Amino acid sequence: MGAGHSHHDHDHGHRDFTRAFAIGIALNVGFVLVEIVFGFKANSMALLSDAGHNFSDVLGLGVAWAGGALARRGSSPRFTYGFKKASILAALANALLLFVAVGAIGAEAIRRLVHPSLAQGETIMVVAAVGIAINGFTALLFIRGQHDINIRGAFLHMAADAGVSLAVLFSGLVILSTGQQWVDPVMSLAVSVVILWGSIGLLKESVWMSLAGVPAAINVDEVEAALSNLDGVEAVHDLHVWPLSTTETALTAHIVTARADYPDALLANARAVLHDCFQIEHCTIQVEREHSADHKDC
Repeated sequence: MGAGHSHHDHDHGHRDFTRAFAIGIALNVGFVLVEIVFGFKANSMALLSDAGHNFSDVLGLGVAWAGGALARRGSSPRFTYGFKKASILAALANALLLFVAVGAIGAEAIRRLVHPSLAQGETIMVVAAVGIAINGFTALLFIRGQHDINIRGAFLHMAADAGVSLAVLFSGLVILSTGQQWVDPVMSLAVSVVILWGSIGLLKESVWMSLAGVPAAINVDEVEAALSNLDGVEAVHDLHVWPLSTTETALTAHIVTARADYPDALLANARAVLHDCFQIEHCTIQVEREHSADHKDC
């Protein structure tokens, strides 16, 4: 009987964070340089490992920024949906970068446990305090974008960094108070655990979206029920839902109705339900008079 297609080009949260990315990257590049200089000066593995982690986050912010920018580009004859999936690939790259950081930090911390060296607690505390302020402020820049895993990844990285800097400050305090040098590499291992814990969820969700899995916020059974409950709908089949980007979702479906004069109104109602209840902006719906018994989902 025909098909209805709804397609909207929206930025869905990326546009507002361009300035946040620029500020966050600039602040963290400066702080990485400070941590490297004072990490060597204080002979602190905790500071140097945190510098390595912050540098991975600088790369991560850059990747997330690039992914968001590509996702806003328009379509072309070769890329009919544009580069919307670039934000998903950016989130996946971010997760992988964090795993590399975990390996490097953990290996050096273990080496320092086996071969301990003196670290200056006072310097560690001052630099770590600066890190808490910078990372905390940067995290706040991304707090409004939690619906987008690309932006959420940036937020979680910065929030975790603020916590990690707090742990580093604590190690400096212990070293200054007790002289126990083992605290420094142990805190580095704690940094690794924190990063690893935060990375696993991001990796799982980004891989899921890369494989066109249904977004976690959407229940396909609920979508099918909502379409089935529309006036005049007899059946819904060939329902497919997948992410176009970290913020946009697409859907295709066949809707069976016996009302020959009804397709336009039915399509309008279906698009309204999908938009209002499930935030699905891109939908292609085929309206049919009957559903063949031997039809196979494709």
